[in-house]
Amino acid sequence: MLGRDRYCPALVALAIWLAGSALVTAEEPGFTRLFNGRDLTGWHALPGGTWNVQDGKIAGRSPQSEPRHGLLVSNARYGDFTLRAKFKVGEGNSGLYFRAEEVADHVGVNGFQAEVDNSQSVGGLYETGGRGWVATPKAGLIESIYTPGEWATIEIRAAGPNVTVLINGHETARLENDPGRREGAIALQLHGGMEMDVAFKEIEIRIDAP
Repeated sequence: MLGRDRYCPALVALAIWLAGSALVTAEEPGFTRLFNGRDLTGWHALPGGTWNVQDGKIAGRSPQSEPRHGLLVSNARYGDFTLRAKFKVGEGNSGLYFRAEEVADHVGVNGFQAEVDNSQSVGGLYETGGRGWVATPKAGLIESIYTPGEWATIEIRAAGPNVTVLINGHETARLENDPGRREGAIALQLHGGMEMDVAFKEIEIRIDAP
């Protein structure tokens, strides 16, 4: 039996580990999971490529011979929000769309896209069906905050005419008083005409007051 002034290092270490695990797995108040980690409930796929759930992540793949931009689209629509996710790009050029509208062409949607790829443009903002690139990361930023092919975090804050994108906690794009879109779906992209291998997980959203 241990004396009152004695302790067991192993038990202390276990308690610290359990406390840390609780902090990691606890869901932050105000955020709701858009992906339950088991299936694609709440999403629907447009033609082009394939989306599957594997080991708690959404895996998207498409061959170079596929001309369509395969998209996985949320059933719900969102206006002002904070959206967070983790992504890993094996091959190709992906994107995280928001305030998007489905269209009947090979691209699938029009709307804002936060760039998800292994280039220096990751975290930039592109408006499909509109102005093209509207904001890009500062020169030299990405190489200091992002490692291609590894898991990274992306956060999108959309508040009325103001939009901010962060990669691994660093701001990569910002729009202020933008005249663009205010509401729409969220979508994950497989770019057509190239080999695609991308994964997303821990997708969650908080609805913010306008």
